[in-house]
Amino acid sequence: MGKIHQSEKLHRGLDNRHIQLIALGGAIGVGLFYGSSSTIQMAGPSILFSYLIGGLVIFTIMRALGEMAVDEPVSGSFSSYANRYLGAFAGYFTGWTYWFMWVVVGMAEITVVGVYVNYWFPDIPQWLTALGVLVLITMINLANVKAFGEFEFWFAMVKVVAIIGMILLGLGIILFGIGNGGQPIGFENLWSHGGVMPNGVTGILMSLVLVMFSFGGVELIGITAGEAKNPQKSIPSAINNVVWRILIFYIGALGIMMMLYPWNEIGANGSPFVLIFDNVGIPGAAHIINFVVITAALSAFNSGLFSSGRMLYNLSLQNNGPEYFGKLNKNGNPRRGILFSALILLVAVVLNYFVPEKVFMYISSVATVAVITSWTIILITQLRFRQSKTKKEIVKLSFKMPFYPVSTYCALAFLALVIVLMAFIEGMRIALVVAPIWFLILYLGYKMKNKGSTENSIEK
Repeated sequence: MGKIHQSEKLHRGLDNRHIQLIALGGAIGVGLFYGSSSTIQMAGPSILFSYLIGGLVIFTIMRALGEMAVDEPVSGSFSSYANRYLGAFAGYFTGWTYWFMWVVVGMAEITVVGVYVNYWFPDIPQWLTALGVLVLITMINLANVKAFGEFEFWFAMVKVVAIIGMILLGLGIILFGIGNGGQPIGFENLWSHGGVMPNGVTGILMSLVLVMFSFGGVELIGITAGEAKNPQKSIPSAINNVVWRILIFYIGALGIMMMLYPWNEIGANGSPFVLIFDNVGIPGAAHIINFVVITAALSAFNSGLFSSGRMLYNLSLQNNGPEYFGKLNKNGNPRRGILFSALILLVAVVLNYFVPEKVFMYISSVATVAVITSWTIILITQLRFRQSKTKKEIVKLSFKMPFYPVSTYCALAFLALVIVLMAFIEGMRIALVVAPIWFLILYLGYKMKNKGSTENSIEK
C-alpha cells in the first residue's frame, strides 16, 4: 500500500540530466577543493591507488542499490528496501540514520559557507550566513521538485567546470610550461620525493577513511528514483557514468596537483586549486575558487535537505516515523519533513555562534560512520533482495549486480576495515563513541514506538 501511495503522490519531475548532475554533485564536495591536501599528506602520490580502490567499492555499492532501485523505483530508496527485505527495525534504523547523516552533513556545509563568505565580507557573522543559507535552500526545496533539480544541475555544473578547467590548465603547465616561462614541469614530482608510496601501505590504509568520506552522497541516485521521469533508463545511466566520472575528477585533479608540486608541500601555501589558477596568470584566482567552494557547499546542502525530507516522508509511510511527515504539499513535496529537518539544522546556526572553529571535524567523522552504516545496509539488503527472488525473476532483472554475491561480500569486508581504521585516526575516534549512542537511542525509540502501538491496539 505504501509503495503505491508513494508512486502516485510524489511528482516525477527529474529529467535524466538532473539525476546525472545530482549524482555527480553529491559526491564532489568541499573536500576536493580544500580538504584534498590532508589526504595527500597521509599517502603521498599513492593516494591515487586509494581512490581507485575506494571507487571500485563505491561502484559495487551503487550497482547493488541500482539493482533494487530499477526493479522498485520508490522514494526513500534503501530505507524502503531494508523495511521490506530485512524487517521493520532495519527500515526504521536505516531511514533515521540516513536522515541523521544528512542533517549532520548539512551542519558542516552551512558552516563552510559561512567561513568562505567571510573571505569576502569579514564583518558578516558566520552564524548569520548560516541562517541565510538555511532559509534560502529550504525555500528552494519547498518549491516543486523540478526547481530543486534545476538548482542542483547548475550548481553541480559550476563544480564540474572548475575541476575540468583546473585539470586542463595543469596539463598546460606540465606539458608545455604555460605560466612557467615555457619550461614544462613534467611528471617527476610523482616519484621524486620519497617515491610513489612515501608512507608505505600504512599511508594508503589510513587514507581510505577520508577517501570513502569524500564519496559520501553518491547514493543520492537511489533517493531520486521515486521522482525520476524514467527510472529504468536514468538510474542505470547515472550509476554507470557517475563512478568513472568521479574517478576521473578525483584522480585527475589530485594527480595534476602532485605533478605540479611536491606532495609534501601541497596545502602549505593555501589551496592548490588557487595556486594553479594563479600560476597561469588568471586574475582573481582565489576569488574564483572561493565562489566554486561556496557553490559546492550550497549544492551539497541542497541535496541533503532534499534527501532528509524524502526520508522522513518514507519513514512515515512505513509507520516508522510520525504520521505527520506523510503529508505532501500541492507541489508534491514532503513539506513537513523538509521544515522539520531545517528546524533541527538551526543547531548549526547556534554552533556557529558559539564555537565556529571546533565543530567541523567532529561533524565529518560522525557523518562518515552514518554513511558507512547506510552503505552496509544497502549491501545486506541486496543480498536478501536476491534471495527473495525466484530464478525466473532474477533472469528478468534488467540491471544486475556484477559478480554477485562475491562482489557484495568483498564490499562489506572493505567497509568493516574502514570502521576499524577510524579507531587509529585522531579526530575520527569520537564517531566510534557517538555512533553506538545514536544506535542505542534508535533501538530504545523503536521499542517505545512498538510498545505504544501495542497498548493502543489493546485499548481499541
